[in-house]
Amino acid sequence: MKDGLWPVAGLDEAGRGPLAGPVVAAAVVLNPKRIPKGLDDSKRLTAAQRDELFGAILKTALGVGVSSVCAERIDGSNILRASLEAMRRALAALPLAPRLALADGRDVPPGLPCDCKALVKGDQRSQSIAAASIVAKVMRDRMMQGCGQADARYGLEIHMGYATARHRAAIEVHGPVSRLHRMSFAPFRLVEGTEEIEFDLLEVEMETVRVAGNEKAA
Repeated sequence: MKDGLWPVAGLDEAGRGPLAGPVVAAAVVLNPKRIPKGLDDSKRLTAAQRDELFGAILKTALGVGVSSVCAERIDGSNILRASLEAMRRALAALPLAPRLALADGRDVPPGLPCDCKALVKGDQRSQSIAAASIVAKVMRDRMMQGCGQADARYGLEIHMGYATARHRAAIEVHGPVSRLHRMSFAPFRLVEGTEEIEFDLLEVEMETVRVAGNEKAA
C-alpha cells in the first residue's frame, strides 16, 4: 500500500493431495480497516475456527473470488497446472481489479492481469493469503461433504477425499468412481473398469463466487 500497489489480493488453493474431488482456489482482498482476528494457515485451524473465520471474511472483505478445477481436468493436465489455473480463475472472479497478487507457494499462476509475487508458506506470512486458504478449504470441504451425501460408500464427508485408510479400503472394495477420483494419481493408474457414476458437483466446475462487501452472488 505504501508503494501504491492497492488493492492486493491473496491467492491460495485447497485440495492438491487428495485422491478424489476438485482442487479449489480462492482470491481475497481484505479490508485493511476490518481484518478478522485469528487469520492463519487453514491447516493450523480447527474446522470450527475455519467456519467462523469464513463467515467473517465474507462479511468484511472487499472482494472474494472462488473457482475450482475438477478431477477429470486435473487428470488431463497435472495437479500443479490445475491448481495454478484455479488461482487464475479465482482472481479473475474478483469484483475489483487488484494491482498486486500474493500467491502461496513457489509458483506464479500464468495469465494474471496484474503483477504477482509467490510466497513460500505465504498462508503463514500474509493475512490475505491466509484468508484465501480458509475460504478455499471451507468451500472444498463443503463440496466433498455433498459428494459424501450422494455416495456414502467412501466416507468423503469425513476425510474429504484424502488417502486415509478408510478411503483406500473403500476403493479396494468398490473401485474408483469416474469423474470423482483422480485417475492420474496412484493407486489408480492403469485401472480399468471404473464405475460410471454422475457427480453433478464435480462434473461441472463450481460456479464462481463473487463477494463485494456484504453482498454475495453465485
